[in-house]
Amino acid sequence: MRTATLLAGVALLVACGRDAGPSAAERAARARALANYQTAQAAWRAQRLAELTKPDGWTSLIGLERLEPGVHRVGSGVDNGIRLRMGPPHLGLFTVQQGRVAFRADADVTLNGVPGRGGNVRSDADAGGPDVIGFDAGKGLATVIRRGDTLLLRVRHADADSRLRFTGLQYWPGGRGWQVVARFVPHPAGKTLPIGNIIGVVQDIPNPGAVEFTRDGRAYRIEALDEGEGGLFLVFADRTSGHGSYGAGRFLDAAKPDAKGRVLLDFNRAYNPPCAFTPFATCPLPPPENRLDLRVEAGEKAYRKP
Repeated sequence: MRTATLLAGVALLVACGRDAGPSAAERAARARALANYQTAQAAWRAQRLAELTKPDGWTSLIGLERLEPGVHRVGSGVDNGIRLRMGPPHLGLFTVQQGRVAFRADADVTLNGVPGRGGNVRSDADAGGPDVIGFDAGKGLATVIRRGDTLLLRVRHADADSRLRFTGLQYWPGGRGWQVVARFVPHPAGKTLPIGNIIGVVQDIPNPGAVEFTRDGRAYRIEALDEGEGGLFLVFADRTSGHGSYGAGRFLDAAKPDAKGRVLLDFNRAYNPPCAFTPFATCPLPPPENRLDLRVEAGEKAYRKP
């Protein structure tokens, strides 16, 4: 229903824009559409900022360390094999055997919010999601993530310098003209697309189809990914990448196609991957198919670090 309403609103804006002499009713409708657009964009930007800078948001990352088979002592002290930028001198021991991880605490910690001393630890690839090890009275969080066959320890802290000194988000001018109605072209069931990430791991991601649209008379196509969150996930680069936009590309979320196979692409909501803000993320990179010969002057600009 939300997608259908947005599509109808875009059609109204386009129709009103073509009329050289709109009636009073049409002018009022156009004003309402513009106000609704501005309100929706402001709300999206506010939510985006809040998610990014919350205590456990992407700006709170302070570490990403590979967990090779064996025993790893972790903490902020100099005598640790994996040294944290913040936290207790000795957080504990992580033991990796046959692709599984166990943890034994050497400091006051919680496991999924409950005080404890450790045990087997799930990764983000396991059923139920990752176990969360809390430290520093909950300001610090450690989780195990899996990328392909690689296990990594991801660490966050609410007092991370990258969070406390966050400089804000900047946007291209964009506008209603960057709300594009695209056509969804489905792929055969089960198709995947190899997607490399910034740490050099390649994974086969479900690729349900592509979205096709036109801009200034030219046709463009973006392969869509399905990360199991109920919509389409687009990872793309364009002519602004590295020239005002983040060099490694941007992300765009879209709803699934409607009954007529239409998808609304709102490039005003193109956003930077976590790697634009922290070196401790594992962002997917745009596949060759998704490098557009087009300047998308909408959405987030490159982040200016302090």
